[in-house]
Amino acid sequence: MHAVVITAPGGPEVLQWQQVPDAAPQPGEVLVRVAASAVNRADLLQRQGFYDPPPGSSPYPGLECSGTVEALGPGVSGWAVGDRCVALLAGGGYAELVAVPAGQLMPVPEGIDLVSAAALPEVACTVWSNVFMGAGLRSGETLLVHGGASGIGTMAIQLAHARGARVAVTAGSGAKLERCRELGAQILVNYREQDFVAEVRAATDGTGADVVLDNMGAKYLARNVDVLATGGRLVVIGMQGGRRAELDLGVLLAKRASVSAASLRARPLSEKAAICTAVVTEVWPLVEAGAVRPVIDRTLPMPAAADGHRALEESSHVGKIVLQVPSGQPTGAVPSS
Repeated sequence: MHAVVITAPGGPEVLQWQQVPDAAPQPGEVLVRVAASAVNRADLLQRQGFYDPPPGSSPYPGLECSGTVEALGPGVSGWAVGDRCVALLAGGGYAELVAVPAGQLMPVPEGIDLVSAAALPEVACTVWSNVFMGAGLRSGETLLVHGGASGIGTMAIQLAHARGARVAVTAGSGAKLERCRELGAQILVNYREQDFVAEVRAATDGTGADVVLDNMGAKYLARNVDVLATGGRLVVIGMQGGRRAELDLGVLLAKRASVSAASLRARPLSEKAAICTAVVTEVWPLVEAGAVRPVIDRTLPMPAAADGHRALEESSHVGKIVLQVPSGQPTGAVPSS
């Protein structure tokens, strides 16, 4: 098989499409012939040498994929060779074949083509596990999403809006904010020109946000706590703005608020499987109904993964950057309803 290999820690140029040994399923795993993967910020960190895959995982980047079942490992049931699927991965999505724990395999939602489906697993699992399973966002509450035009942001907007929440977002341009508005965001904040604390408070009659989904970390910690409503929940899922900051516990106590942080990659297999099951039950029906859709900025050939990394680093994109396996590999068709 071919895979995108990180030849040495460094810039996008170290990503090379090379022939490597075939992946093979272990007990409890499914071998997937990959149609497409997508670029995530964790892939950039891995490429730079800052985020190694968990022990025993594929060394190749790629935290999600779409494709078809190629083979079943011992002890796997419920899947058949040829089934269309998407998968949440600890690594290995930038390849023609990848072995996946069966619990992290999900069917492709009806009406979604196989390449576009690659934009769904990581964002759907991240948003559902953090915003709904973790923070318990409810209908009528306000969710503040930082980086609203990102892959995670565009999914969070759609899911929260579909479930009756009010959505506030931050983004760095008017064009990105307009795309967020089209997806269902109602409170739009240009972080380059406006103070999100003041804007969200003004739009909520001084109440603030019930849930904040944050990808910035240290840089935004104090202001995120400040913008929380009484009983609010801050969920940190990234550290683009640093990893160390001072937390005013007095403010947190006065608001009876909470701060949590979580990632998907290093979770136990049982937790990932539970998240995937919940996504199929709760999110896929919204996708199939058209209330939530994959938002794709561009699709590139997988051997050009370096271009995808450059695009993500430039932050000019809206939604996901998808990497498609070169022609000759199966891509599937949209099933008839």
